[in-house]
Amino acid sequence: MDSSVDDQKVIGVDDATPKTEFEAEQDKAAADFNASTKNAKLSMEVKVHSPFRDYYDGQAFSISAVNATGPFDILPKHHNFISLLSACDLIVRTVKSGDQKIRIAGGIMHVKADKVIVFLDV
Repeated sequence: MDSSVDDQKVIGVDDATPKTEFEAEQDKAAADFNASTKNAKLSMEVKVHSPFRDYYDGQAFSISAVNATGPFDILPKHHNFISLLSACDLIVRTVKSGDQKIRIAGGIMHVKADKVIVFLDV
């Protein structure tokens, strides 16, 4: 039996198996994500404000805070999320001006579609 390396297949892999709709959607989402981020560093829109003052409104690479379960970070492409914030130093890693530290007594954070809104003094 004489076969070349090109004629051999990996056992258990069948190229003829059609992809499920879910697998096709995953592949498309991965391709779209890679195309949109090829040469760019990901960022998200962040707004931190209270009823009387705007603390930050702009693009950021990440935001760090503390809730009842402990410290956490929000990065671009994060799933939808809402949380009560504990007293902490809220750290916004901004695109233009570096890290901004905002001391908070508590608040609410809402994350949806690369937009983070933090409501303080509520």
